[in-house]
Amino acid sequence: MNPLQRDQPMQPLPPSSTAGREAIESALLAWMAEPDWRRDEARFEAAALALFRFQYGACEPYRRYCDVLDRTPEKVQRANAIPPVPTGAFKEFDLRCFPAERTVQSFRTSGTSTERRGVLHLDTLALYEASLLASLRRCFLTDLAGRRPTMRFLALSPQDAPDSSLTHMFATLAAAEGSERSGYDLGPEGLALGSLALAIDAARREARPIVLAGTSFAFVHFLDATDDAPAAGASPAHTGGWRLPAGSRVLETGGFKGRSREVPREVLRASLAARFGIPEHAVLNQYGMTELGSQFYDSTLVDPTGPRRKLVPPWTRVRCVDPDSGDDVPIGEVGVVVIHDLANTGSVAAIQTADLGRLLPAASGSGEASGFDVLGRAEGAEQRGCSIAIDAMLDPSDRTGRRSVHTRSGREPAS
Repeated sequence: MNPLQRDQPMQPLPPSSTAGREAIESALLAWMAEPDWRRDEARFEAAALALFRFQYGACEPYRRYCDVLDRTPEKVQRANAIPPVPTGAFKEFDLRCFPAERTVQSFRTSGTSTERRGVLHLDTLALYEASLLASLRRCFLTDLAGRRPTMRFLALSPQDAPDSSLTHMFATLAAAEGSERSGYDLGPEGLALGSLALAIDAARREARPIVLAGTSFAFVHFLDATDDAPAAGASPAHTGGWRLPAGSRVLETGGFKGRSREVPREVLRASLAARFGIPEHAVLNQYGMTELGSQFYDSTLVDPTGPRRKLVPPWTRVRCVDPDSGDDVPIGEVGVVVIHDLANTGSVAAIQTADLGRLLPAASGSGEASGFDVLGRAEGAEQRGCSIAIDAMLDPSDRTGRRSVHTRSGREPAS
């Protein structure tokens, strides 16, 4: 039976059934290929509960966590009651639902050489890449999908950053939708502004849109480096500054965590729009993280007249919760962002981030959310939640002398 098909009762899956996971993934791939995005609660609930049963049986640290919280598949009846794992737990445990020898890719969070880094292990890239391409085509490429625009990336190449999920995303996008002139303009030595200038010159001569994407911090460096003069190595035709052809767009992502300089997002967006000669609605921010299989994009190319917000793919759910009780806060109020991402079949689908956010109400007055905003870090709440999760995930024989086991304070989310 298709576990995402509506109006059919869910049948129990064996706790660690590979066949059960394959059925879920097959249905998810079909869902991601659908051209229209439509929120479907029944479909999502059925898939989330089926995936929870599989992950509870297949991922031992996650099973221990759920047991300590008394949230087993027999007791969890709604997706909102599935325990989310704080992102910090990915630094302490291999949260995977398959044998280690089947790993085909491991993405690592950014960090210093002395800092433990979170890791997302994958035994297949099919669902991961299907999710990211579906969202990029709908929210960012829009009218450029299928037109093979030149794409330039202010990010390290796959050769320089083989364990970066962001680099893999850019490489996947370029292979699927970019022209042969696509490439990277950031290396271990810094920005390569000459090659970027040449690509922009060529796009301008041909009057063809160009796509620029990169980390927020790399774009800050770009703005600093191009304040006074065009890049060394630019062609003689590079007389139009950094102005992009009509229809071009910019994607920035990654934030400024651990950086010495931070630029407010609104200021960065306005500065990039002015430098590249494009409207602000063509400068988008992406919200994502290494621990997830899906990403979230600004709405401005899809809905240019509505408020700027992050759009939510149908196979994901975003909640904002009270950090102590885990209850959803009302739409419009600030809480800790929790993401339920069905693309995460091989690890844990429900993730509690370290970010504060709020859901935005739909203009229709339906009482549903139209998207969400990310407002900043929730360091204290994240650290507390992560400590509880790590204690719960530890094997009882490993707890002696390390940490005492805590139970979660407050109430369970309403189911």
